[in-house]
Amino acid sequence: MMKCTIEDVRAAKLYDPAAPSCLMIYLTYPGVIALRRHRRAHKLWQKGLKNWARLVSYRTRKITGIDIHPAAQIGYGVFIDHGMGTVIGETSVIGDNCVLYHGVTLGSNTFEKVDRHPKLGNNVIVYANATILGPVHIGEHSVVAAGAVVVKDAPPYSKLIGVPAHRNSSR
Repeated sequence: MMKCTIEDVRAAKLYDPAAPSCLMIYLTYPGVIALRRHRRAHKLWQKGLKNWARLVSYRTRKITGIDIHPAAQIGYGVFIDHGMGTVIGETSVIGDNCVLYHGVTLGSNTFEKVDRHPKLGNNVIVYANATILGPVHIGEHSVVAAGAVVVKDAPPYSKLIGVPAHRNSSR
């Protein structure tokens, strides 16, 4: 868990040009705090202590404004910048070195108890207020534009824009 936190702080320092010292990032950045607390909740969830995991998750949302389901799987070096309103659903998977900006939703498009949330590959950037719905896969090194609504899979190195999102072919 400590390795994850170190990598998350490193990512904040890398992706935020206004980042202060690593200690201040660790203590005051809502995204770093939310991820640190999520990792605790996730461990509890894995041990079958689901009520305790939910309580940690609930308090984290109250403290940071970031809602991460305790079952979500999140990799190393993830940075949630200005995370207010960010929602990460139960079966979501976020790869290593991803960046999520405020208002991002990794949500479901069904009420069935199935694998129903997005999977982000490594090094994916999701800009402000983007929404990714359903069990879609976003390939590594992809970028989801601000305000985009993604409902279909995207291969690696995609640039997704619009509502509904489509691949930007001007590369």
